[in-house]
Amino acid sequence: MLYSAFILGIISSLHCVGMCGPIAVMLPVDHQNEAKKVTQVITYHLGRLTAYATIGLIFGLLGRGFFMAGIQQKISIFIGLAMIAVVLIPEKTFANYNFSKPVYKVISKIKSSLGSQFKKKSYKSLFIIGLLNGFLPCGMVYVALFGAIAMQSASLGVLYMLLYGLGTIPLMTIVVYIHSLLKLPFRNKIQKAIPYVAVFIGVLFILRGLGLGIPYLSPSNMSLFVQQTPNCH
Repeated sequence: MLYSAFILGIISSLHCVGMCGPIAVMLPVDHQNEAKKVTQVITYHLGRLTAYATIGLIFGLLGRGFFMAGIQQKISIFIGLAMIAVVLIPEKTFANYNFSKPVYKVISKIKSSLGSQFKKKSYKSLFIIGLLNGFLPCGMVYVALFGAIAMQSASLGVLYMLLYGLGTIPLMTIVVYIHSLLKLPFRNKIQKAIPYVAVFIGVLFILRGLGLGIPYLSPSNMSLFVQQTPNCH
């Protein structure tokens, strides 16, 4: 299922163009020195990958707990349903509940910190911008975190989120050079594909949890990466 992380990252970057694209465009990079600009953009991405790896570690540990409890199949089904729900339920619906208020407070603080970093032009500030950018709440990141939980270990949770982050890099890098990607018609066309891909990945997790006996897709007595019982002869 690790391959789903990279695919989800690529698709998510289409969403990121609209949500985080302005941050990439405003990066305090040296537009006069192309070589330096490349290293600065890489530093920004390293910050984002660090953020994704950190939250991947946290949710990977959570998934490990579920695995040790022997409920990974049920969790995989729940995660698949949650992925689909996050995509299909309008964001305005979540905003109607009180739990959204703390999230908006966090967003406000992160944006405030981002603003102060844009005034600087050091590699440290670029890394911090990427780090804070990675921690910004995002529906597609939530979908990826569900996948990290299903990985059954902290290390695989980190790897899942790193692969997700790597998938977002190509388009987010192009945005730095081609600002026209932020134009509304382009964003509207591409974002129509996002729900379909997220639902498809959600269905894959549901099939994994059902244990239908389909090799690789839905093995019986599902364990995503290890054999539950040893073969003794």
